[in-house]
Parts: sequence; C-alpha cells; structure tokens
Amino acid sequence: MPKVSSVIVPYATYLRVYEPLAAFPEPERTHWARYARRQERPSYQDELRRSLADLLPTPPVPVPVHESSDAFVLDVDGVVCVCPWRTRLRGWLAMEELGEELPGPVLDAVLPAVVRHQTSQDYERWLARNPDARPWIRTATWQVPLHWFVLVGDEERRFDKGSGEVPPMLRYRTPMVQARRRVARALRALKDGVDEGPLIDGLIDVGRWLEEFHPRSLVELDYGGLVHVLPPGELEDDHSAADVAEGIEALRLGDGAAAGEAYGRLVERWRAVRDRRSAN
Repeated sequence: MPKVSSVIVPYATYLRVYEPLAAFPEPERTHWARYARRQERPSYQDELRRSLADLLPTPPVPVPVHESSDAFVLDVDGVVCVCPWRTRLRGWLAMEELGEELPGPVLDAVLPAVVRHQTSQDYERWLARNPDARPWIRTATWQVPLHWFVLVGDEERRFDKGSGEVPPMLRYRTPMVQARRRVARALRALKDGVDEGPLIDGLIDVGRWLEEFHPRSLVELDYGGLVHVLPPGELEDDHSAADVAEGIEALRLGDGAAAGEAYGRLVERWRAVRDRRSAN
C-alpha cells in the first residue's frame, strides 16, 4: 500500500468549506486570526497522521478527547478564510456511519462494542449542549459522491501530476454563491427529469449543509488520498464535474439520451474505482 510522509494514505476524498474570519464569533475569530498569521501550520498530511495515530492504542481512540484547535487556511482575494478541522465532531459523525458500512463481527474487531457505546454517550451529551454544531469538512471513502460534482465546474479544476515525493493533486474550488446556485439549478432539472433517487437526496442534504455557512465562503472538492489509487492517465483525464454538468443540462433541455450517455460515463468510471476497494 502506498505511503506519503511515512503515513498510510487512506483512500478518502473531502468536501471542505472555508469561511471568512467575519463569520466566526469572538473569541474564536481572534483565535483564527492569530492562527492564520503563523509561519508554520499543519498540512493535510498532518491531519491524517494525527487521526491515524489515535487508532494505534489498545483499545483505540476513535474520537479525540479534546476538539482540535487547528484549521486549513486560504487567502481569497485578500480575505483570510479558514476551514476548522473539528476532528472530534467529525469522529463522532464517522462513528455513526461506520455501523452502516461494516458487518457486526468486523465492526466489533475494529472497535469493541464498549468503546462504541461510550463514544455514542459522549456524543449525545455534547450534542445536547451544541445542537447547532456542523462540520466544515465532509469525507467519503473510495469515491467522490456524484452530487459533490454538482457544486463545481470543470473550469475550476486544478490538476498537478506531482513529482518525486510530491503526490499528485486533483482539486476544485468555487465561491459559495456559485455552489449554491448550481445546487438549485440541478435540483430543478433533476426533479423535472427523473424520479426521486439518491442523487436528488444527496443534493438536498448538501444544499442544506451549504446554507449553514457565510455567503463569502469558498467550497473545495479534493480527491485527497484517492489520487494514489487511480493510474496517472485516468486521473489526468478525469473530468467528472464536466460530465455531471453535461448530464444535468441535457435533462434541463429534455434530451434523455444525452443525459444517459453522460451518466453512463460517470457510472463506468466510478464503478472501476470502487472495484479496486474489493481487490485491495
């Protein structure tokens, strides 16, 4: 299995929101302003390294005891925007999803029932005190959920082949207002052209999530560790956002055949990726 910076790379992709400092109440705003001025800040790989280290003890620590005070930082046209890690909250949310992904015996081997029960109780108590909490980062494994591609455009795609120890990178970034506009347009086209389904459900869910953030935020779709499982040629030729946009536009125009062709390309591409998970 490939390694980067001595860390096993999980095949995970990420949807991140970077909010301007003005979106945060005090004293958090001051904390992030000071944090953004640091000369050295943790990288994407540092976040992975810390998360994986918690799984090594016996019993493992699936959720950090304390919330992370780190974030990813971007300068967007002179406006400092931050994406808090919120590792503890994301750990709790991942624990809820884990039961749907793994069979009972496998789940017990990975995380003993007593650990899961205690973690669940901790989350319930915390959520009662923080009912409006939401993560700035969403994660998916062995795929990019198709509805994520609705948020971005092919012209916002950034690909770097990497070299030496520098891994390849495939990432999209778009203004929040544009992402919300694309969700609204896609939902209108899908509801007019197809029956209810997971793509519509996923779009409704991510659209509600985006509404929680400042309108001057930035949305980032990052292929993350998935770049290590895709052959370089396939990665470079991957224009899934363009295929999604083409399919939705075809639906809007009533061209079912063209929509089906675009969808077929997407299904074939991402089925091949998920098949590698079974072969691993």
